[in-house]
Amino acid sequence: MRSSFFSAKGMLRHLLAAVTLMTMVHGGTASAVPVDTTAPFAYVVDFETGAVLFDKKGTEQFQPASMSKLMTAYMLFDALKRGDLKLTDTFHVSEKAWSMQGSKMFVDINTDVAIEDLIRGIVIQSGNDACIVVAEGLAGSEEAFAERMNKKAKEIGLTDSNFVNASGWPDPNHLMTAKDLATLARRLISDFPDYYHFYSEHEFTYHGIKQGNRNPLLYRTGSGVDGLKTGHTEEAGYGLTASSLRDGRRVIMILHGMAGMQERADQTGIVLDWAFREFGNYTIAAPGTVLGEAPVWMGAEKTVPLTVASDLLVTLPRSERQNVAAKAVFQGPIAAPIAAGQQIGELIVDIPGMPQARAPLVAAKDVAELGFGGRVTAALMHFIFGSS
Repeated sequence: MRSSFFSAKGMLRHLLAAVTLMTMVHGGTASAVPVDTTAPFAYVVDFETGAVLFDKKGTEQFQPASMSKLMTAYMLFDALKRGDLKLTDTFHVSEKAWSMQGSKMFVDINTDVAIEDLIRGIVIQSGNDACIVVAEGLAGSEEAFAERMNKKAKEIGLTDSNFVNASGWPDPNHLMTAKDLATLARRLISDFPDYYHFYSEHEFTYHGIKQGNRNPLLYRTGSGVDGLKTGHTEEAGYGLTASSLRDGRRVIMILHGMAGMQERADQTGIVLDWAFREFGNYTIAAPGTVLGEAPVWMGAEKTVPLTVASDLLVTLPRSERQNVAAKAVFQGPIAAPIAAGQQIGELIVDIPGMPQARAPLVAAKDVAELGFGGRVTAALMHFIFGSS
């Protein structure tokens, strides 16, 4: 069913015009089948649209353990992308880095390690020693590096994170949120496509010691997972920041605070499967498709067709594809002349159980201004009859 209306009475009155472009018949209030998880913290987001599919304490701070190594890797990838470093460059191993406890790459004291090896030492082996080597190599000290991490974190949209070290070593002031981890994962993938492949590698041998990637979903057939990072400390529990690509659609998932490795593997698999099963991405408007018309003031034509400037892709619960309503909002009538592509208003899409989606509405064609005689006639018509 399609209905269309507008409430503008004339441009001089500056009244808001709202045009309902599409209104599908609503069958009920059903939404995506809910999922639950034993993880105390969970956040799931669609990579392309940014739609939040699941949020359980997503903005509550916790100690992220080794998942904060994602920020250390971001800093290193950023330096490589800027051209400050090459993969074949080396960093020196200090006594502090060599003696660092916890998960290790097993670097030797007073040796020089290639950047590419250090990346794998952090990403695959989760080496705390490798993190300190990188921190000291980039900033001179781990403390100075943490300051740089915090500055960069704010620049890329991490609003509730605070870093005090490079490895995620337990500290009550070293904090992140599941939402920030999702933001960081999205930025890593989009900002550094040339380096993201390291996260999908299954193993790395350094100093004669072979270690496997700790991400359990990398080894699960059909998971589509190609990154990113696990985390575990006694204080924080077990966590995973994962990214999965299936049939061209990518989903980012964070679960944290679980009691064991098996629980982490099971719960992350369940939640990730749910995200792909219950939600899909759909293009609901495309450039050139006329979605409605807006009245024109002093134009050679009475109306101007409306379209979108680019594809409007939205994430929807698969069960709600038929229950989507959209409207255009603009100040009308629109004064001529109007150029094709000129922004006229905004398309607002209501999606059951999810935040609204929005996109600019633009003119689909040029509309010329009336000549002098036409403008006089139109003004008289408006004065006498209230018509534009």
